[in-house]
Amino acid sequence: MSRFSPTDLPDLTGRTAVVTGANSGLGLVTARVLAERGAQVVLAVRNPEKGEAAAATMAGPVQVRTLDLADLSSVRAFAHDLPGPVDLLVNNAGLSLGPFSRTADGFELQFGTNHLGHFALTNLLLPRIRERVVTVASLGHRIGSLDLSDLQWERRSYRPNAAYTQSKLANLLFAAELQRRLTRAGSRVISTAAHPGISSTNLMRAQKKPSLGFRVEKFLVGLVAHSAEGGALPTLYAATADLPGDSYVGPDRLWGMRGAPALVGRAARARDGSAARRLWEVSEELTGTRFPLDAPADAPAPPAS
Repeated sequence: MSRFSPTDLPDLTGRTAVVTGANSGLGLVTARVLAERGAQVVLAVRNPEKGEAAAATMAGPVQVRTLDLADLSSVRAFAHDLPGPVDLLVNNAGLSLGPFSRTADGFELQFGTNHLGHFALTNLLLPRIRERVVTVASLGHRIGSLDLSDLQWERRSYRPNAAYTQSKLANLLFAAELQRRLTRAGSRVISTAAHPGISSTNLMRAQKKPSLGFRVEKFLVGLVAHSAEGGALPTLYAATADLPGDSYVGPDRLWGMRGAPALVGRAARARDGSAARRLWEVSEELTGTRFPLDAPADAPAPPAS
């Protein structure tokens, strides 16, 4: 595992992969490598012009389709118009640390994009997914907390970093609860998660007037960050390696900030099954989407926790 590289991926000829946010950063690298290994890759991007520019840099079978995770009507249209089965869904797209804003459906932008958009997309595509769902989380989940009474920051004073880490904690709770539901339904599909460590991508977008704190944080991140190619390795490993469901993959050195992909732990809050189920129920209500697979009549009820 310590020497894992893109050349270790299996031949993916005949498989279809959907990668969200595939026009830049980790998503671009992930899509490019999957295509090089033979997969038919769908670049699911908000800006199709940027998507086409990214696709032009890739070898292999790729196509670009419009997907705005901050707009549930776009998510529904994407899922409706996407033809054929999907072998691999990579929930990669994300944004962080911007000023307070809302999605087209009125959700806080980071939670709405990073969690709710992917939640809806996964449920809408799940009847056609044949192998795996990978959700990209973050080291930031470790300092995140989930306020189910105020997910949209309507009563709290808005803090961009806290909103981001809340959305990343939600990603891990979602991935775990998805696996529980897949197992109960008897599905062969598995749910895994990954985080890139600290990666040099454009996720930490520059502010119009960067504060001193922002500049210092960006400088410190640059000291330990590895490349987008290195940051994408955990996602690629989580997408293709022989792993059990609910595996979590991240870099193995510098407290998870960089290194080769390895199975890693997660914060206690990310292992809270009760919180995961409550988040799932709330997310169903907010997005109007449901887990689409029926459990067998004799399947045991999920354990209480």
